[in-house]
Amino acid sequence: MNHDLLQDLLDHLTLEPLGEDRFRGESRSLGGKSVFGGQVLGQALVAADATVTGRRAHSLHAYFLLAGDPQAPIVYEVERIRDGRSFTTRRVVAVQHGRAIFNMAVSFQAAEEGLEHHAPMPEVPEPEELLSASELYRQVADRLPEERREKLIAERPIELRPVEPRDLIHPDRRPPRRQVWLRAAGALPDDPGLHQALLAYASDFTLLGTSVYPHGLSFLDPSLQAVSLDHAMWFHRPFRLDDWLLYSMDSPSASAGRGLGRGSIFTRDGRLIASVAQEGVIRVRKPG
Repeated sequence: MNHDLLQDLLDHLTLEPLGEDRFRGESRSLGGKSVFGGQVLGQALVAADATVTGRRAHSLHAYFLLAGDPQAPIVYEVERIRDGRSFTTRRVVAVQHGRAIFNMAVSFQAAEEGLEHHAPMPEVPEPEELLSASELYRQVADRLPEERREKLIAERPIELRPVEPRDLIHPDRRPPRRQVWLRAAGALPDDPGLHQALLAYASDFTLLGTSVYPHGLSFLDPSLQAVSLDHAMWFHRPFRLDDWLLYSMDSPSASAGRGLGRGSIFTRDGRLIASVAQEGVIRVRKPG
């Protein structure tokens, strides 16, 4: 079952070449009214990677401009900004219904040796000691909104295991910090670019929600509006997404209707393999 779900996600990230550095990707809904931001991040990175040879992405910086339509395909237009001796730069614009909904700059680098250090991984329980997000939702299925229940309790192609889960129906107030173990639900091909695209996809799942922890809110609260504005990632070291990775997140600020999230992603043996930052709209609608 999980393998079929994972293959479906891999197929979803496979783009149709249209010629002249243009690609088309299919859209889908994960239960919301718009396209999941991680889908556009992953597909855009696949499009940029298809125009580069022998180099791996080391950073991306993206802006979400308009909500995507989950019923319509997205065309990704890649611009070859620069091909240098060590670094390659690409710009990707995602177009839907004739309008740009997203743009991203990606930098690629040739393999190189250099100085080495990284921040330590937090001490957390092993993933085998924890329940998956789907299992946690099933425990409270009767209390979930009916229109979202099926999506929330379903198995997922990328498994998430929260380290300190909280009650999403009646959330407590906590410091804006959390950790989640994540892993693809099956074996993946030996394609580093694919693993990066899948991690970009997964990095959008839980980050922005960290900014509402101190306020006793969750994304199930109908008064909460949460929408990604931008997303940045830095890839530091090789990794595999079919091995467990720890996503450690915090939110240093929420103000002016926006929340900021930061994330560090570690391999199980403690190597820092990626860093993430995202800002999004965080609004609490007033009654009426």
